[in-house]
Amino acid sequence: MSTAMAPDLTSKQQQILRYLRENAATKTYFKSRLIGKELGMTAKEVGSNITAIQNGDYDVEIEKWGYSSSTTWKVNI
Repeated sequence: MSTAMAPDLTSKQQQILRYLRENAATKTYFKSRLIGKELGMTAKEVGSNITAIQNGDYDVEIEKWGYSSSTTWKVNI
């Protein structure tokens, strides 16, 4: 899918996807807690919503990477 918004995603999922697209060019690893802080969500909200993006056909590859203080996601575009 191109950089257009994904109509099958909820508004929270679209926010997360937009955030990842905007930041993945300069960064590879993202913590749920920090994404949530930027977007006004909890780490749990990010984790549950990022799965829809991960399982969908979008222009980002998301892999669950670590679980230390907050789930870390490896993101490639």
